[in-house]
Formats: sequence, C-alpha cells, structure tokens
Amino acid sequence: MKLSSISLGNIRRRLGKTFMLVSGLSIGVAMVVAMIGITSEMQRDLDRKLDEFGANIVITPRSESLSLSYGGVSVSDASLDVEELRQQDIELINNIENNKNISAIAPKVMGAYKRGERSLLLVGVDFTSEFKLKKWWRLEGVENAIPGYTESPSTGPGDVVLGHNAALTLTVKTGDKLTLGGTEYSVKGVLMENASQDDYAVFMALPEAQKLLGKEGKISMIEVSALCADCPIEDIVAQISAGLPHAKVSAVRQAMTLKMETISQIVRFSVAVSVVVLAIGALIVFVSMMSSVGERTKEIGVLRAIGFRQTHIIKVILLEAFVVSLMSGLLGWAIGSASTIVLAPQLMGIKGLHLDPAMLAAATALAVLIGMGSSIYPAIKASRLDPVEALRYI
Repeated sequence: MKLSSISLGNIRRRLGKTFMLVSGLSIGVAMVVAMIGITSEMQRDLDRKLDEFGANIVITPRSESLSLSYGGVSVSDASLDVEELRQQDIELINNIENNKNISAIAPKVMGAYKRGERSLLLVGVDFTSEFKLKKWWRLEGVENAIPGYTESPSTGPGDVVLGHNAALTLTVKTGDKLTLGGTEYSVKGVLMENASQDDYAVFMALPEAQKLLGKEGKISMIEVSALCADCPIEDIVAQISAGLPHAKVSAVRQAMTLKMETISQIVRFSVAVSVVVLAIGALIVFVSMMSSVGERTKEIGVLRAIGFRQTHIIKVILLEAFVVSLMSGLLGWAIGSASTIVLAPQLMGIKGLHLDPAMLAAATALAVLIGMGSSIYPAIKASRLDPVEALRYI
C-alpha cells in the first residue's frame, strides 16, 4: 500500500474537514496576495505621481539674494552681477550618465521688465517642458479631461501665458493682446491662482524673453524632474554638478522624503497585516491537524500494528498537509488576484493590472510552508501513539 494512496484516501473521506481547512488557509493566502498586490500597485502609482510632481532638482547660478525672486533665483530692476547659466548647459544635462532618469528639463530666463511705470516679472520658458513639469497648472476657463494636467496652450514665439495676479494687474484676459518692447503678444491663457510666484509672472517663449531682457543665450535657472524611484537622486546631482561647475545644483528633497516615508509606511502596514493573517492561517492548520490526529487514533493504531514505522505515519500526515496546502495556495492566489483586479481600480483608479506568475509561485510556496510547518507537531504526535493503546479504541 502506497503512502500517497492512504493520504489521498483520507482527504477524500474527510471532504468536510478538507474543505474547511482549504477554505481557512486559502482565505489567509488570498488576503496576503491581495494586500501585496494592492500595496505594490499603490507604490508604483505613488512613484509615478511623485516622479511627475514638479522639479526635484534645481540648477541656479551662484549669486547673491536680491529683491525679486522666482523659484530661489533672485532678480532686480538692475542688471545682475552674477554668472548666468548658458544655453549649452541644457545639452550637458542631457548627456549625463543618468540621463535616462530625467523626465523633463525646464530652462528659464527671468528678470524685472519695465513697462511704463510698472515692473513685471518676466519669465522665459520652454512652454512644452514647463507644462510637463508643472502638472498642477490649470488654465482659467479651460476644462481639463484629467484635473491638474493641462497641455501647453502656446503655439509660437508670439504667445504669452499670464499668472493670475499678473493678469489682474495688467487687466488682460485670454485672447487679448499685450504689448512688450514694441512687440504685440497674444495672451494664450491665464493660470488659475496657485498661491506661488507663478501668480505674478508673465511667461513667454525663452528666446523672446532673452531678447527683451538683453540676455541672449543666457539662462537664469533650470528645473529638472528626475525619475528616481530606483536610483539615488544624489547621483544625478553629482553628475550635473561635475558638468556645470559654475552652477549650484540642489536637490529638492521634500518630494523624495515624502515618497520614501509614504512607501515605507505602506510596506510596514502590509507586512504587519500579512504576518497577522498568516499567523491565523497557521493556527487554523495546526488546530485542524491536531483534531484530525485525535479522530484517527484507531486508524493510526492499525497502521502501527501492521508494521508502519513512525516515519511512515509522519509522511502520511505531512503528505496530506502538502496536498491541502497546495490546493489552498492555488485557490488563495486566484481569489487574491481577482480581489486585486476588482479593488485596485475602485480604491486608486488604477487600470491595466495583470496577473503575476511570480506571485503564484510565492503564494503556493507560502501556503505549503505554513501548512506543512503547522503539521509537523501533529504528525510527530501521531507517530508516537502507542499501538496497543490505540487498538483499545477498536
């Protein structure tokens, strides 16, 4: 008689208990799979969103603090006695070793521009890069398909975009004309108020601003958005600093610190819940197997009486635990994966989830490990039953 036949026969004869054992362990595995799946998607989604949340590296010339400022760069009505960044510095940034981790480079030239009796904070930008970098920018009177994500309205060098307060001060709105330096510019949009220096600025194409401010070929600052979910931002800062010795390269650590802390909290929460759930699953298996050993005292006594060794009894019990755990792992993975696919879009709006084969292997291995680990003591206890004592129950 094969030991596997005995184990499978016991499973078939005790379908009720087998069902309860598989259900208990599979629910635990399913919760862990769903928790890991949803947590992983949250981490990836958080990485994507925080990587897009503006610049996390700011490059500025080494200068003194002056009266007007924008993003840490100071400007004034008088010419600045500082070494400006150069147009070619942008190309140097594009050629650093970690350039694949850079998602956007937004150069700016800025200065105080006299328009009659009024001084304007004029900011020259690459509109495509600027709107890509500043995902929170919204245009007044424009309905966005995705809140907070606005395409650049500028189509040429003769276009300007005004900050909210700048538009109020100049009494212009979208579609109006604004004359600067004898040139008429078209107001393509007005930014919604966002309580920052952007509210007071007049944004125009970089070459036009350089010409008006007398800074042809010069850059006042460069904002860089780096994708650093898997790479240290310090490496990119060091590489840019090496290429631009005349510039001050600073990492804006608030976003990165927030990301690291949030992800760490999510991981800790996931681990804590998983440990509790797995402990409950192990307890269910242990109690069920102990109960099974008690109910099968006569059977074990007969097996021992006809010559089965203690190792044979242990193998029979552990083989049953293996089969039950394997079924639990497969069922738990299926339930957990289905739960992730259903719940993740509801909780986070994430779409396009896929089944992970590695998670299937991990869930099955975890279930088998818990099931067999929790069955070792009951198996040893069953093997140590005295055959004579067991046969008294026949």
